[in-house]
Amino acid sequence: MDFDKKMRILVVDDFATMRKVIRNLLSQIGYQEVIEAEDGVSALRELRSQKIDFIISDWNMPNMSGIDFLKAVRADSKFSSIPFLMVTAESLKDNVVEAVKAGVSNYIVKPFTAEVLNKKIEKIIEKMKG
Repeated sequence: MDFDKKMRILVVDDFATMRKVIRNLLSQIGYQEVIEAEDGVSALRELRSQKIDFIISDWNMPNMSGIDFLKAVRADSKFSSIPFLMVTAESLKDNVVEAVKAGVSNYIVKPFTAEVLNKKIEKIIEKMKG
């Protein structure tokens, strides 16, 4: 299947180091168009100011958590269909259930490799095209 490596990916994490890690992993698998935001508040600003094709967001962040950001994205008809990959440090079942109920496309547990990230992205896109 042909995946659009030109899609614009919004990476949301309060740690600059983690954003850099994810950006590097994305570039290893061919995605160059990466926009960064440090929390849900700035992520919403980015979403409203430019075209975003895919969101990768951390769960635990100050100001607006990943789950609140996800709910805000899904509640807005302009953004509700954007694929959303949640990054979490702990695979707590309650968190996963809450994210699924809120409309997350998939989730990934830290730490992860470029290969795992690529598989998750492809799985989400395949499901959308499905």
